[in-house]
Amino acid sequence: MPFSLSDEQKQNLVWLIVGFLLLALLVALGPMLSPFVAAGIIGYALNPGVDWIARKRIGPLRIPRFVAVCIMVMLLVLAMLALALIVIPLVLRQIPQLQAQIPPLLDQLNAFVSPRLHQLGIEVRLDMAGIKALLTQQISTSSDEMWASVLASLRVGGTALLAGLANLLFVPMVLFYLLQDWHPFIKRMQTLIPRRWAGRVTLMASEVDDLLGQYLRGQLLVMLVLAIYYSAALSAAGFDSALPVGVLTGLLVFIPYVGFGLGLVLAILAAVLQFDGVYGLLWVALIYGLGQVLESFILTPKLVGERIGLHPLVVIFALLAFGQLFGFVGVLLALPTSAILSVLAMHVRREYLASNFYNRQP
Repeated sequence: MPFSLSDEQKQNLVWLIVGFLLLALLVALGPMLSPFVAAGIIGYALNPGVDWIARKRIGPLRIPRFVAVCIMVMLLVLAMLALALIVIPLVLRQIPQLQAQIPPLLDQLNAFVSPRLHQLGIEVRLDMAGIKALLTQQISTSSDEMWASVLASLRVGGTALLAGLANLLFVPMVLFYLLQDWHPFIKRMQTLIPRRWAGRVTLMASEVDDLLGQYLRGQLLVMLVLAIYYSAALSAAGFDSALPVGVLTGLLVFIPYVGFGLGLVLAILAAVLQFDGVYGLLWVALIYGLGQVLESFILTPKLVGERIGLHPLVVIFALLAFGQLFGFVGVLLALPTSAILSVLAMHVRREYLASNFYNRQP
């Protein structure tokens, strides 16, 4: 008997092939789609704010959505500029001070290390003059050398750099149009869902939206608590730059490792420039060590993990697994993606427990 397909099966096969072709096209266009993905993620976070502003009234008139979108995009740009204005002047101010502190710091290091090594029977003669000259030369690189290095990097990777800058400038444009038409876009996406799956998919999307909203609120709470903790702890230790360093460390905590690492480097520089000996460095080690414990074992599992229904062990595993599979971007998206997968897994488990495969008796 020849194998034949019904008309419905043929249609299902055609649309399945079309779906695979679209997926392959998206994979092939991956680099080009990065600004759209970034704008989509930012738009998802900003859309509630746009809706809130658009519901407000000025007298008898409601604020147009166009104006609400402009306000939110401008606030985002101003926040990024404020962050840059915190970091860049702080670093530029500390580099000349660090250059001046290198010779006495190395003398103190030599005076501390050499006698103890001598007591252990280790004779080491450090060329302190050579080390000082080398470090001073590296930090005080002339502007001509810096520009020569920049131009050489541009010649090597100019295309990639231009593509990155184009994507960076393209994101606000995509974000504006996406926020402007956010609700019509969602409705169009909903109309593409097969009618027999529409109810279930809508339910799952609603649950995912609720989980991601809780994730964002939890992450904001973590950032706020850590910004207050680092600023207060560094101030109590007597750091002059406690407020900018502490706030920066807390705000960048949403970028795992990078935010903490940048804040730690700035705190170490501040300690070297302000304090004599290892007093400041010991305070930095204590404050940032406790901060990492607070973030990793208390704040993130409690405020983020529990809000999206994930056990602390699952949170840790998700960070490690997504980082291994997708690198730095995977670390950023590990928890929200895990929340989505947890919703899918819950529905799959429910279908499995209700299936004949599970309930059939031997």
